[in-house]
Amino acid sequence: MGSMGQPNAGGRVGIQQRKNSWQDGVLGTNCPILPGTNYTYRFQVKDQIGSYYYYPSTAMQRAAGGFGGLRINSRLLIPVPYPDPEDDYTVLIGDWYTKSHHILRKYLDVGRSLGRPDGVLINGKNAKGDGSDEPLFTMKPGKVYKYRICNVGMKNSLNFRIQGHPLKLVEMEGSHTVQNTYDSLDVHVGQCFSLLITANQDPNKDYFMVASTRFTKSVLVGKGVIRYTTAKNPAPPSPELPEAPVGWAWSLNQFRSFRWNLTASAARPNPQGSYHYGKINITRTIKLANSAGRVQGKLRYAINGVSHVDPYTPLKLAEYYMVADKVFSYDVIKDEPPAELEKSITVQTNVINQTFRNFVEIIFENREKSLQSWHLDGYSFFAVA
Repeated sequence: MGSMGQPNAGGRVGIQQRKNSWQDGVLGTNCPILPGTNYTYRFQVKDQIGSYYYYPSTAMQRAAGGFGGLRINSRLLIPVPYPDPEDDYTVLIGDWYTKSHHILRKYLDVGRSLGRPDGVLINGKNAKGDGSDEPLFTMKPGKVYKYRICNVGMKNSLNFRIQGHPLKLVEMEGSHTVQNTYDSLDVHVGQCFSLLITANQDPNKDYFMVASTRFTKSVLVGKGVIRYTTAKNPAPPSPELPEAPVGWAWSLNQFRSFRWNLTASAARPNPQGSYHYGKINITRTIKLANSAGRVQGKLRYAINGVSHVDPYTPLKLAEYYMVADKVFSYDVIKDEPPAELEKSITVQTNVINQTFRNFVEIIFENREKSLQSWHLDGYSFFAVA
């Protein structure tokens, strides 16, 4: 329902759009939902399982909220590589700004960055830790629970951890993984993990789940309380929070430890490893490099030197009515970024033309000093290097 006083649309991180992008929920492929009107997205979640979330995809409205978790479960006839959990929880973590999305947009339009967030929230809350907090989640002693962790924030990577409880990773990016156990996980913006947590600690006390900013000069921390169901008068969580990692190398090494479970089935009965991507001939390699700069006093972000702007006519409509040549041009960027990427940014509609069923390799290159999250809307993918 368009009730924010301005047009909006609903995107879904990682959800594949089969055959066409009419239900994708982003400008360019979809018309925005006008204020006071409504639209129902209808799409098939085929060949896909996992943890995802939806969010407002226009005008930085995600800073105002409007996001929530999505679960795609395996079909009953397909085995899952772990027993059914006692319960299934969605945990939405993210940085939080007290400024409205209107003001944050104005910051960019006068050449400023978004700046430091005002806090970190877990499911919209931050526990005080004085014993007055209601638990976000409860667990029965001895049982195993699935936690779906998604970073729904604006810009900051977050480290997630739970006091006294190891995190067993079982799924990410819509694929079952080798089930490694971690003390904490770096969750980047737009990323979701599915974890198994065993309730095997002292049931007479509460525990903090913690999300804290990474790669920032000052660390912001968000907390939520987990309580065991058998606790009548539980002791408050320990104020000593588990330490977060520091530095880039730790996060990069953790990422390198993520592996596909090649013997497990995901959305289809055949194992994930039965499809040998390495044996497919790559028909095209596209290298996409991000950059940032000021254009007429406004801070803009670009891919291969071009900062995308949506045309007045949605791209799919322009193609459907065969007026695309009057609305935009294809391939305004090359498959390789320019050598002097940082010198100038062009504001233009940026559409890359592809051939149906071609197998394309995409390389993301970050020349900036800050971490960047990339998102291919309407597609799911698993980073391989």
